[in-house]
Amino acid sequence: MIKSAEELRYRKIEIDLRGPDGNVFYLIGSVGALGQSLGWCTEAIEMVRGMMMLGDYENALKIFDHHFGDYVILYR
Repeated sequence: MIKSAEELRYRKIEIDLRGPDGNVFYLIGSVGALGQSLGWCTEAIEMVRGMMMLGDYENALKIFDHHFGDYVILYR
């Protein structure tokens, strides 16, 4: 099936948590790029990164999903 490239604009980012992209440091790093693309200020990006580093891996996933779940699909 051939689809319009325009559909790519609205496609969610997909991250497989079982691979290297599931590393917590990758996710924390992604906060910067995603936050900037959404127009977030530096303070907001640093706040989310800081919250992700306060707890364990599951906490980091919950915070990431809370802030970026509308734009990113996480697969376990």
